[in-house]
Amino acid sequence: MSTRWEDWPPARPIRVDGGIKARSKRGAIGEQWWSRRFISVLESYGMSGRLARGRSYARAGQVLDFELSQGKVTARVQGSRVRPYQVRIGVLPLTTAQWRRVQDRLASQALFRAKLLAGEMPREIEDVFGECGTPLFPRSAADLDMHCSCPDWGVPCKHLAAVCYVLAEEFDRDPFGMLAWRGQPRDELLAALRRIQSGSAGAGGPGAARDPAGRAPDGLDGPARPLEECLDGFWSPGLSPARLRALATVPDAAAPDLLLRMFPPPPVQVRGQDLADVLALAYERLAADDINEPGELP
Repeated sequence: MSTRWEDWPPARPIRVDGGIKARSKRGAIGEQWWSRRFISVLESYGMSGRLARGRSYARAGQVLDFELSQGKVTARVQGSRVRPYQVRIGVLPLTTAQWRRVQDRLASQALFRAKLLAGEMPREIEDVFGECGTPLFPRSAADLDMHCSCPDWGVPCKHLAAVCYVLAEEFDRDPFGMLAWRGQPRDELLAALRRIQSGSAGAGGPGAARDPAGRAPDGLDGPARPLEECLDGFWSPGLSPARLRALATVPDAAAPDLLLRMFPPPPVQVRGQDLADVLALAYERLAADDINEPGELP
């Protein structure tokens, strides 16, 4: 019989009730492109055995709980010992200046604003972060600070892997969780986009970015340059063919109150209610009328 501990069969974990079970029952974990990108970093460690056991832990509900905050995720995972293991996965948050660059870039594109305000994660957002010099996803194992209180020397151990898989499914449910992990909660990001867009539309002046024909990017309001100053580029498209093709991917079923989300709420009340709330309800009813057949009640 071998005396090396690494040759011993892995101990069976203590089964628990009420843990966080991964929704995926077989195959890969992570449905959306952003969660799969996160999992690809985990799999770059190359420890297939531990990752497989981590998936089993995630599907069995061995992750008791987890908390996501700026720069870190903390969790408890029930292993083979009575006391659950403490897990921490850290990532370096973006600085205030870095987030400001990202916000300005996102706010300058109507397509990005529309998708984010509708609760979607545009695939191009990864390129935006990269162009700003601040990659959205950890690029390698070195970008993650992973710790577990278990005695396993390997990183990631199965407990860390289990939390990563549960975290990937959380990112499936709420893509803004990845942004919050990097230091920008959803409400703060959307408020910043509205504020930047509102200020740009209001100023719209000499400092606003323009295309060769003097137009503001993506139709941003504001005075254009006189025609005689931009004849050379007047007949050129404001966007590249690739960007024009991307614009066609805006979903038809946008949120009914998307327009209200894109601008600061007006300081007006109607019979004691905010005008934005009244309009949001009206938009929802109009959308329901469009969906129903003629003569059918919503």
